Amino acid sequence: VQLVESGGDLVQPGGSLRLSCVGSGFSFGSYSMRWYRQAPGKERELVAAITGAGGSLSYAESVKGRFTISRDNAKNTVYLQMNGLKPEDTAVYYCNSVAYWGQGTQVTVSS
Repeated sequence: VQLVESGGDLVQPGGSLRLSCVGSGFSFGSYSMRWYRQAPGKERELVAAITGAGGSLSYAESVKGRFTISRDNAKNTVYLQMNGLKPEDTAVYYCNSVAYWGQGTQVTVSS
């Protein structure tokens, strides 16, 4: 099983990024996918989740209305569209499914 994130970058406050996570080695469309993030000195927190068929979405209160999780099961990919980014969104963002984790991608929001 492998999860590979991409799309992290340095962006100014108010900007947007789209993160991607490609899964392999398992039946991707059968499992819920989650995005977590971990800022320096803080615990890892759940940001967003999506069920296998994409019919149910959930978000942390801190990102509701700004972030959107989606998936394309034909491409074994889950996305996190992040708009209206704030400095407090700075963190390493991780893709997760069941017990598997990606290596993370760094998002830095700074002017």
